[in-house]
Amino acid sequence: MKFEDLLSDIGGFGRFQKMVVCLSFLGRVTLPCHFLVNSFIAGIPPHHCDISDLDALGNFGNMSVEERQTVSIPMQADGTLSSCLMFPEPQFHTLHNSSNSTGLPAEPCRNGWVYDNSTFTSTLATEWDLVCDQKGLNKATATIFFVGVMFGAMTFGALSDRYGRRIMLLVSYLSGMAFALLSVFSTSYAMFAVLRFLTGFCLTGIVIVTSVLIVEWVSIENRKLVGFTDSLSWAFGFMALPAFAFLIRDWRWLIVAITAPVVVAIIAWRWVPESARWLIANGRLEEAHYYLDKCAQMNRRQAMASSIHIENLSNIVVTNRGSRKYSYLDLLRTPKIRKRALLTGLSWCGVNSIFYGISFNITGFGVNIYLTQFIMAAVEIPAKVTVFYLLDKIGRRRIEYGGLFLAGICLVITVVAPREQPVVRTVIAVLGKGFVAASFATLILHTSEVYPTVIRQHGMGYNSFMGRAGAAVAPLILLLDDVWLGLPQLILCGIAVGSCLVTSRLPETKGRCLPETIEDIEGNKSTTSGSPVLSHGSADSEVGG
Repeated sequence: MKFEDLLSDIGGFGRFQKMVVCLSFLGRVTLPCHFLVNSFIAGIPPHHCDISDLDALGNFGNMSVEERQTVSIPMQADGTLSSCLMFPEPQFHTLHNSSNSTGLPAEPCRNGWVYDNSTFTSTLATEWDLVCDQKGLNKATATIFFVGVMFGAMTFGALSDRYGRRIMLLVSYLSGMAFALLSVFSTSYAMFAVLRFLTGFCLTGIVIVTSVLIVEWVSIENRKLVGFTDSLSWAFGFMALPAFAFLIRDWRWLIVAITAPVVVAIIAWRWVPESARWLIANGRLEEAHYYLDKCAQMNRRQAMASSIHIENLSNIVVTNRGSRKYSYLDLLRTPKIRKRALLTGLSWCGVNSIFYGISFNITGFGVNIYLTQFIMAAVEIPAKVTVFYLLDKIGRRRIEYGGLFLAGICLVITVVAPREQPVVRTVIAVLGKGFVAASFATLILHTSEVYPTVIRQHGMGYNSFMGRAGAAVAPLILLLDDVWLGLPQLILCGIAVGSCLVTSRLPETKGRCLPETIEDIEGNKSTTSGSPVLSHGSADSEVGG
C-alpha cells in the first residue's frame, strides 16, 4: 500500500490539509519582506558633499543655497551636481557659467554628506555614509543576507530530515525573529552585517520546512493547488512590503514592522502537525498513527480512522529505512539522483539570479520606487493564477523553461528601449518579472516532487542553497551598470537562456506519486500498485523530451 492510497482514504485535501496550508501561510508571508527589504533599508537618496566648512574660506553674502552649491561642488556632464566631489575652496567664477567648473581640481567630500530626506528618513546609506567609495558595501548588504540564507538552507534541510519538520520550523521562527530584532540595535555596519547574515540563516528554515510539509500532507491531484496557495503568500508579502516602506521611512522601524507577523506564526505553531511521511520513513509509527488519526477525524473520515493500524504502517515504505541516517552525500551517490541534483541546482541558481536581479533594480527604470515595487509584486498574482491552470495541462517543465525564455526576451527589450521612456521600460521589466515569477513558483513545487521522502528535505535545502547563491550574486550584477547601463540586463538575459536549457532537461512529475525512497528513483526495486512513482525508465526517459 502506498502512502497516497492511505491519504486518499482519510482525505487528501480536507479540513486538516487546509489547516496546514493556512498555518504555513502565516509564517511565509513575512519572508518576501525580509528578502527584498534591502531595496528600501539600503536606499541611497540624492546627496552631495557637506560644504559647511567652506563658509570660512569665502564670503557667500546673500547667495541662495543653490548658488552656494554651484560654487562649491563640481557639475557633472548631465548637468547635475556631483555626489562625491567638492572644490577645495569656493569657485565664484563658476556662478554664472557652471561649465567653467570642468577640469577644476576637486577632492572627495571632507565632512560627510548632506542627504535629501524626502524619500527616506533614515537608511543604511545615511546611517553609516555608505555612498561613493562605500557604495559597494551598501549593495553587499543584500548579498550578505543571501549568503546567510544559503548556509541556512543547507543546515535546516539536513536538520529537518534528521529531527523532523515541526521542531525545526519552531527553531526557525524563534531564532529568525530574535536576530532580526537584534539587528535594529546595531551600532556599526559590521554589527548589522553579522546580524543580517544570521537573520537570513535562520529565516530560511521557514520556507524550507513549510514547502515540504504541505506537499507531504496532500494528495497528488491537490499538490498544484497547495503549491499555488503557498506561492500566493510570497506575492501578498511582496505587495505588503512597499506599503510598509511607504509608511515607515526609518530603516530600523521598518525591520521591526516586517518581523512582527512572525509572532502570530509562533503562537499558531502548536497546531502544526509533523509529516506522517517523515515519521513512517523514520520508523516512528506511533506518532505517525496519531497524526493520521487526527487527519481522518478532522476530515470526517472516522470510519477510515478506525481501520488504520500501527503494525500496517511499516508496509507503506517500500524499503525499511531502519536506523540509517541520510545526508547531503546521498544526493551524489546514485546516478539518477545525482543528475536531478545537478539540474535542479543549476535551475534554482539561474531563476533566483533573474528574479532578484529584476526585483532589486527598482530604481533603474525612472519611476517611483514604491509604485514600481508594488506593481512588480502585483504582477505575480496573474502569473501564478495562470500557472495554476496550466500545471495539469502542459506540465511543470514546460512552464519553467517557457517562463524563462519569455523573461529573457523582456530583458533584451529593456536593454534596447530608450531611457527617455521610463514607463515603457518599467512595463517590459514588470512583464519579465511576471514570467520569471511563474517559472519560480513552478520550480519550487517541481523540486519537492522529484526527490524521495527520505532525502526530500536535503534536496530542498541543497536547491535553496543554490538558489540563494544566485540571489546573492544579483546585487553584484547590478553594480556593473557603472561599466555600461545595459550590462546587468544583458547578463541576466544570458542567465535566463542558460537556465531555460537546463530546466528543459528536468523530468516531468505531473500526475505522479511522490517517491518515498532512493530505490524508487533508481529503479532498483519494484513498487506497488497505484499511480506510478516518479522512477524507473518512464520518468527519466522524459528528460529532454
